[in-house]
Amino acid sequence: MAKLDDSIVKHILSSLEDLEFGSIVITVHNGEITQIDATEKRRFALKKTSSPHQQITNKNTK
Repeated sequence: MAKLDDSIVKHILSSLEDLEFGSIVITVHNGEITQIDATEKRRFALKKTSSPHQQITNKNTK
């Protein structure tokens, strides 16, 4: 593998620092980094609600 360019290393480190959940994929061709893909995952808490079917059933039982 060839010597890494400082700008590429800085970009990879910056991507890692900014990432809370996700992945970084580094693509190498012929010993050279040709591509860096960063995928960020965002997770949101779900509020518990009853399903529409349960709401209809509850209305019919009152």
